Amino acid sequence: MQPGGGTCPDLVYFSRLKKDFGSFTNFREKFVEAALTLFGSGWVWLVLKRQERRLAVVKTSNSINPLVWDDIPILNLDMWENDRVKYVNEFMNHLVSWNAAMVRMARAEAFVNLGEPEIPIA
Repeated sequence: MQPGGGTCPDLVYFSRLKKDFGSFTNFREKFVEAALTLFGSGWVWLVLKRQERRLAVVKTSNSINPLVWDDIPILNLDMWENDRVKYVNEFMNHLVSWNAAMVRMARAEAFVNLGEPEIPIA
């Protein structure tokens, strides 16, 4: 998370998001839907699936981490809040750190060898 986060990421650096979800809006809808439909507490993740070489939104319960399925975590949201709609919207609109996610994505792309990583310049 970061103060002032939540704005649409620069898709020049995060082109994989557009490629795998069609648009940022589609990704956001899938991520929010996963968060709002998660039963009980758990996590919602944006992961790079190594075998399929694509991004996906996954849900886990309790302390399960996508690394157990050989997925690479890019972004996550801890779902514990009772007012889920408000919580998820605050996260997506004001807190999510796309800068951190872009750095994780560049590292993941290099690790999985999806081609030349697009490393953001700080």
